[in-house]
Amino acid sequence: MRRLTPYLLALPSWMWLAIFLVVPMVAMASVSLQTGNAIDGFAMTFSFSNYTDAIGRYSTQLVRSLVYGGLATVAMLVIGYPVAYFIAFKAGARKSTYLFLLLLPFFVSFVLRTISWNFLLSDNGILFGTLKGWGLLPDDFHVLATGFAVIAGLTYNFLPFMILPIYVALERVDPRVVEAAQDLYATRAAAFRRVVLPLSLPGVFAGVLMTFVPATADPINAAVLGGTSTTMIGNIIQTEYLTNLDYPTASALSFTLMAVLLVGIFIYARALGTENVLEAAAR
Repeated sequence: MRRLTPYLLALPSWMWLAIFLVVPMVAMASVSLQTGNAIDGFAMTFSFSNYTDAIGRYSTQLVRSLVYGGLATVAMLVIGYPVAYFIAFKAGARKSTYLFLLLLPFFVSFVLRTISWNFLLSDNGILFGTLKGWGLLPDDFHVLATGFAVIAGLTYNFLPFMILPIYVALERVDPRVVEAAQDLYATRAAAFRRVVLPLSLPGVFAGVLMTFVPATADPINAAVLGGTSTTMIGNIIQTEYLTNLDYPTASALSFTLMAVLLVGIFIYARALGTENVLEAAAR
């Protein structure tokens, strides 16, 4: 019985994953190979052409989603790493306060936070309307319905998911190690590059995964802040499921997006060096 204890303790989590992850994935895989319509019903025909048709029809939105998600992830890393570094090494006794302020926006729903950006970036809103009134911007200047607005919204909404893993990794860095590097005549830049940065790679790795995947598949920011020329693949999947009731196409697009993200994550892990990341995390 003692040998079975670990498996029994893990049983609820495995059942949860099986019911709410494996079963829906199998059902969606089955739907992606069916043909038919919502009126007459769908039948299993093993129609792999659903994938080729969906990719051919929405390749532009798929590529755009990857580009927007990638740019937003880079922006989050550029903004988030210095913030995490400051909280970990410079905030002192105020770390908890800064972390609370970082998480404070999450007390408001994701949709409302995105709509607030719509209000902020509107052509005649509090920011650009004021600047136009002062004559600092031309009357035809606009940000909404552009790729920049969508990327800015993605960056804002998912930024804490980049900062927190990096902060946790930096928090584990022993300051005495940095001091030892400086005692060995390393400059601050060299100590950061040779000591701090390698030790923070687990946080960077986790932060990129936690932001790139949801940012690429997000339908809210493109719908609220974008326009017809900034539609992302998440919007297409949502429309195919809920409006067009074309479940096979929506399922095929979902699996295609998942496959592309998995390949991208694998390439990223190999390029970063998962073994080095795991070694740094174990220290």
